[in-house]
Amino acid sequence: MILTVTPNPSLDRTYEVPRLERGAVLRATGDRLDPGGKGVNVSRAVAAAGVLTTAVLPLGGAPGALIAELLGVQGVDVTAVTVAGQTRSNIALVEPDGTLTKINAPGPELTAEESALLLETVRTAAGHPDWIAACGSLPRGLAPDWYADLVARAREAGARVALDTSGPALTAALPARPDLVKPNASELAQAVGRPLATLGEVTRAAQELRSRGAAAVLASLGADGQLLVSAEGTFHGTAPVAVVRSDVGAGDASLAGFLIAGGTGPKALASALAHGAAAVQLPGSAMPTPADLRPETVRITGNPPPDLRLSAPAAP
Repeated sequence: MILTVTPNPSLDRTYEVPRLERGAVLRATGDRLDPGGKGVNVSRAVAAAGVLTTAVLPLGGAPGALIAELLGVQGVDVTAVTVAGQTRSNIALVEPDGTLTKINAPGPELTAEESALLLETVRTAAGHPDWIAACGSLPRGLAPDWYADLVARAREAGARVALDTSGPALTAALPARPDLVKPNASELAQAVGRPLATLGEVTRAAQELRSRGAAAVLASLGADGQLLVSAEGTFHGTAPVAVVRSDVGAGDASLAGFLIAGGTGPKALASALAHGAAAVQLPGSAMPTPADLRPETVRITGNPPPDLRLSAPAAP
């Protein structure tokens, strides 16, 4: 069973538009309404794979109630912490070439009592999950070291923790020794404070995060695939994508695939790549099912060439 924690969930409306034109009336060619937030998406992808999952999240107002309802329909068990503020609603505009424009609301401000209750709920929501995936931005009211507290408590209880966040929340959590962190290239560059232009530079940045406490680093590199750096070694993988329809939630689907496959080594990396590649070919933030996966197209390389340049270098 995989437990997810999403401190700042959302109700996501995605519109497919022919072209984004400022000041014009745009007519959507398709639209979707999905429960959102990185951990929520991980739970949705885990459930789509037929694996048990519980999503712990603070919910408030009508959007929060609708998120719980939509997740229940998708087979996700929801453990809600009721908060006074209203859960945020986000908008995504997707153009035919896959270009994505997002408008993310800030979300409610959690009180000290709500913050403490959320931490306690994570501890009591599920007895012994295979993984706890703590994901996404922190809402107003939660200090940057909130994830560090969560990771420390989870590890004391013997749980493995995967952390997918960025900025001060990521760097503050590293000394708590998460079992896995999953930055994209830009978030990794920000964490080490320098640009990343080659696989070698990404590998060294990942090793730096490991030296600061992370047991393993799974770096998403966009069109350049993913890089896994752990005690087992360094592995790089790619999965071809014919057409990108929407990359909303693709990284979350990838993390779900990694954890479903055990959360360690090249086998898990291959599963992550297959799930991520399938997700970008689906509308909105739809999560892939096993029928959408093409694992035979995934390619994994151990000790990849360090001088291989990224197609999109990352700046801090």
